[in-house]
Amino acid sequence: MNLLTLENLSVEFSSRNAAGVMRTARVLDGVSLQVGGARIVGLIGETGAGKSMTATSIIGMLPGEAHIASGSIRFDGHELLGLSAAQLDAVRGSRIGYVAQNPRAALEPVTRIGDQLVRLVQTHQAISRSAARARAIEMLSAVGIPDPESRYRAWPHELSGGMAQRVVIAMALINRPQLVIADEPTTGLDLTVQAQVLDLLRDRVRESGASALVITHDLGIVAQYCDDMAVMFAGQVIERGRVAEVFAQPAHPYTRRLIAASAARISERSANPASPPDLFIRRADCVYRDRCDRADSACLQAPAMRARVGDSGDHQVRCHHIEFRQGGERTSP
Repeated sequence: MNLLTLENLSVEFSSRNAAGVMRTARVLDGVSLQVGGARIVGLIGETGAGKSMTATSIIGMLPGEAHIASGSIRFDGHELLGLSAAQLDAVRGSRIGYVAQNPRAALEPVTRIGDQLVRLVQTHQAISRSAARARAIEMLSAVGIPDPESRYRAWPHELSGGMAQRVVIAMALINRPQLVIADEPTTGLDLTVQAQVLDLLRDRVRESGASALVITHDLGIVAQYCDDMAVMFAGQVIERGRVAEVFAQPAHPYTRRLIAASAARISERSANPASPPDLFIRRADCVYRDRCDRADSACLQAPAMRARVGDSGDHQVRCHHIEFRQGGERTSP
């Protein structure tokens, strides 16, 4: 059973252009995504693909200029869209933990680390301050912070980047959530600290039996830490499936380019030199058509997600030029 299910989620963002004319961009366009119980799902794509917008949609923290145009977000069988602010507050920080990509922005600069942790615990649990303090110190120790009692009294500016991110992970996990959403959790950290933080996040999620949605632009992170993956481009999920299956047989041209770029140790930008689609222009064709070397007249229509039969039967791709195996026969879509 899926813990989190997004169905045809669309988000629009309004802003004025240089001439003062209000325009609307569809920054998420029919996103469908599932996170299974006790599974870690990697959500990958280039900058501007819609990964962070997907995360903020789930936790109900879209920027003021954005709104959900259509779709559904179901968590543990319950619809999140339409909940009141108080109802969402009861879910955020308790049943859904969130690890922001910028720990400095996530921590209150004028509040001690321990006070922030204690407040988060007491907001969602009816326990005393002394019990909340003990839980906070326990979590600081669990995320590998040395001398946790001393760090409990520290100010955010006294922490290194890696330590600050460990505190943010502690905040996300302190109330034993069912789902952890980590948005680029290693941004700005050096490679050694990145590995430590990711190992920590994976291990704590596994130990608690929780699920996680890890947002990243790094295929290496997906390959090493995730069970399932979804690839985003221009506000759409264009391929999804189990990590081993997608890496072994990437079906979408964009996914193939990302994997080839990663293998060659070159950047996404050099592998995909064209500019991203203009999301202020609503188009009825395939969003990847301008970059695709297989594009033809069929691509003037937007493809739907199609299921491929692999080891799991979960591998899906949004492309006109993919062959699908059905009942032992190979057929074209």
